[in-house]
Order: sequence, then C-alpha cells, then structure tokens
Amino acid sequence: MDDRQLIRYSRHILLPQIDLAGQDKLLAGHVLLIGAGGLGSPAALYLAAAGVGRLTICDGDHVDLTNLQRQIVHREATVGVNKAESARRALAEINPDCRVMPIEHRVYAEELMDLVAAADVVVDACDNFATRHAVNRACVRLRKPLVSGAAIRFAGQFAVFDPRRDDSPCYHCLFPDTAAEDEERCATMGVFAPLTGMVGTLQAGEAIRLLLGAPSPLTGRLVLIDAGSMEWQTMKVPRDPGCLVCGRSSLPAA
Repeated sequence: MDDRQLIRYSRHILLPQIDLAGQDKLLAGHVLLIGAGGLGSPAALYLAAAGVGRLTICDGDHVDLTNLQRQIVHREATVGVNKAESARRALAEINPDCRVMPIEHRVYAEELMDLVAAADVVVDACDNFATRHAVNRACVRLRKPLVSGAAIRFAGQFAVFDPRRDDSPCYHCLFPDTAAEDEERCATMGVFAPLTGMVGTLQAGEAIRLLLGAPSPLTGRLVLIDAGSMEWQTMKVPRDPGCLVCGRSSLPAA
C-alpha cells in the first residue's frame, strides 16, 4: 500500500481483525456480484469503499426511474443505462483502487462457470430463482463461497454457503429447485427501501470476512428479517446428504 492507501484504509487497519495484512488481502481480492439492483447496490458500494481490489458486476437490466427508490448506486443521470455500467461509473468516483468489470448481460453456462472460477467470493444479489440455482451449482462445483440474500415487501433473508466446508449446506439444500417456485418481484409486490440496504450491507460484510480468510459464523444458518416489526430470527440449515447439487453422489470424483 502507498501512503494514500494507508490513510484511506486507516480505520480498517486499526482493527486487529484486519490490520495491514488483512487490508492487503482485500486489495488483492476479487468478488463476483450477480445483480446490481436493490441488494447489489449497497453491497457494491461497501465492497468498493472497503478496498476490494476487483469487482465483477453482472446485470442485464437497465436503470429505470422506479429503481431509484432503493437501488442507491444508480442516479437519475443513468436512467436507461445498463445497471452494471451505471454501477461502474459510481464506484469509480468512490474508490479508484477498485477495478470494476461490468458484464452487461445475463450470464449462463460456461461464461458463468468462468466468472465464478475467477472470483474469490460470489455475492448473489439477483431477483430470480433460476439464476440463484445456476450460481449455486457453479459455486458448489468450483468450491467457491456464496453469500446469498433476498428481499421483498418487508421480508428479508440472508445466508452464507461455503462448499469448502464439509458441514455447509448449499442453496439447493434450503430451496430445492425441484419444488414449485413462486417468483415474487418488486415490480408487482413492492419492497421497503431500507430493507434492501440492510440485506445488501450484510452481504458485503460477510464477503469481506471471507476475503480476509475468516470463517463466516452464518455458514449453515439462515437469517430472517422482518423490517415491519424489526424482528430478526436465525435458523439452522443442515446439509442435505441427498441433495442433488452438493450431496456426495452428485459431486465429481476427486
């Protein structure tokens, strides 16, 4: 780190859990962020501000005026601009140390696998089950930690799945994609704006913890947030030995 960086990140460096060595890990870290909407916006802002060196942002949507109620990385000036590119512009002003690569389309199959393989941590901030399951399958196959979040109306949820740990479940253990899935979208259901900030900020925090090499205390746990009553609940999520994604019979031979 140069002198400017030592000053910029001094409040991190003062923390014994981070210190100089930890901040160097953040500067060398690479996070793949799937989605630059309500959850991805605060996650991207905190990851960039904290000094994460590389951030790949995937989003095929464009900024709409209705997004600005909660998607705080975007501005009225970028309405109509692809969300990944809009986020890149905002983050460049916040921290030039963070190299942002915008992927301005939805990613599938081999491209998704390549992006997950190149990242240290994956943050799932998307808004549909199909993408969540595809990202989960890639993370399990490549043994990459996944930080997952969701928010709708006043209800939020948050979990960490770390396939490097034998005791960690995966997203499919919690929400099997063989079950009937009712897609709830903000466009039709609404969402309390600060709730997306709460969940997205928690996602950034756990991604940073994982980049530092610390185990997440939320691995194998699901946090449920009711922003209406301000009640938080945590429930354990066991690994399903018969899971079609992370079960032993589904994993490739070593």
